[in-house]
Amino acid sequence: MTPFLVLTVILLYFALILVISQVTGRHADNASFFIGNRRSPWYVVAFGMIGASLSGVTFISLPGWVGDSQFSYMQIVLGYLLGYFIVIQILLPLYYRLNLTSIYTYLEGRFGWRSYKTGASFFLISRVMGASFRLFLVANVLHISVFSSWNIPFWATVVITILLIWLYTFRGGIKTIIWTDTLQTLFMLLAVIVTVVLIAQELDLNFAGLAREVAQSDYSRIFFFSDWKAENHFIKQVLSGVFIVVVMTGLDQDMMQKNLSCRNLKDAKKNMYWMSIALVPVNLLFLSLGALLFIFATRHSIPLPEQSDDLFPLIATRGYLSPIVSIFFIIGLVAAAYSSADSALTSLTTSFTVDIMNGSSLPEKQLQRMRKMVHIGISLVLLVVILVFKLINNQNVISAIFTAAGYTYGPLLGFYSFGLFTKYRVRDRWVPVIAIASPIISYIISSHSESWFNGYQFGFELLIMNGLLTFLGMLMIRKR
Repeated sequence: MTPFLVLTVILLYFALILVISQVTGRHADNASFFIGNRRSPWYVVAFGMIGASLSGVTFISLPGWVGDSQFSYMQIVLGYLLGYFIVIQILLPLYYRLNLTSIYTYLEGRFGWRSYKTGASFFLISRVMGASFRLFLVANVLHISVFSSWNIPFWATVVITILLIWLYTFRGGIKTIIWTDTLQTLFMLLAVIVTVVLIAQELDLNFAGLAREVAQSDYSRIFFFSDWKAENHFIKQVLSGVFIVVVMTGLDQDMMQKNLSCRNLKDAKKNMYWMSIALVPVNLLFLSLGALLFIFATRHSIPLPEQSDDLFPLIATRGYLSPIVSIFFIIGLVAAAYSSADSALTSLTTSFTVDIMNGSSLPEKQLQRMRKMVHIGISLVLLVVILVFKLINNQNVISAIFTAAGYTYGPLLGFYSFGLFTKYRVRDRWVPVIAIASPIISYIISSHSESWFNGYQFGFELLIMNGLLTFLGMLMIRKR
């Protein structure tokens, strides 16, 4: 696939996105940017949130992850279902009852000013890291596929990538993203389906043969019960899935901002129920694609790349399949990455403006001016973090995101658990100390777990331990 063709496909795709942005961003005000005036249809939000939940990380990393962990990721997905139920029944009613724009405002009323600022700051750190990881993926592929052949440096590729997001989000914000995410989810799923179908044709398999080939392969094992010390043990991964959803959806301004744009609590609940159910077959589809990629590579003696993240791009863009796959791969990758990155940029702008700059008390025009300046500032921060990540990244990206989330989202889990399940007040000035100490202690325990606990390996349950340490810390500083 020539760089010119890749660039043409991307430009056509963004032309369509910008048209949607112009239509939805017309007459947009601050309420439109932050919560879409609470007029978003729940079914549109639900479909768009599938793409935002998956992102470019899932699009590239999850198929490659199959080579090391088989289908064990489905254990985490099962935990997701219970996690979404908790978010629907506990957190959504709380946010709607308090009529929140930023969900971290809850912490101020419950504990105090320092708790509020600490929670918002940890979200900002978490989401900047997550959005940077995701944008790094798409920028890296675009650089390899297009810009490197024209001797354009990687930093310029990143600038172009972020600028495209800024162009269609700076005006309409969440009101625009609700609709662009819907389109991007559609393109992402089409890309996976088209790739699966064309690989099946290359392997001369019909649908029944395809399912049988995947099921009988060495990659399709889902459940792991034998070694409770291993990272992929069933109980550990299901529990991890529960808490990952609670913190990365229920305690995340990015995901909750979409839910808060629904007309009412009933619509927001319907959105979450249908989205959570849809994620089960969608993730199974991605894992099946991963198994097929490894099977295809073996049958055609294709050398496996050192990084499993590179397997899907390698087969899709190097002429092993029809050129149609290359086109859909580029569209799918861009759609998947941007469906999460655009909402991340908007939610970061919202949180920084409302939580850090206290902008909600400002007059409309002054707030709009501040919001636009913050939008530019957050974009520059993402640029810097992506370039730093380019220098230090040396592990599977999806694993890196969840590992980082275990440290940065853990304090949020502890804060909200303590606030919801106890009636204690706390000494607010000590909350930032607890929030910093808990991840540090978690890191020390995780680093020495194999020697201290007879070979035990921490997986994503690191998040649970971090949240528990924060909860215990809050208990220690409670007011008697």
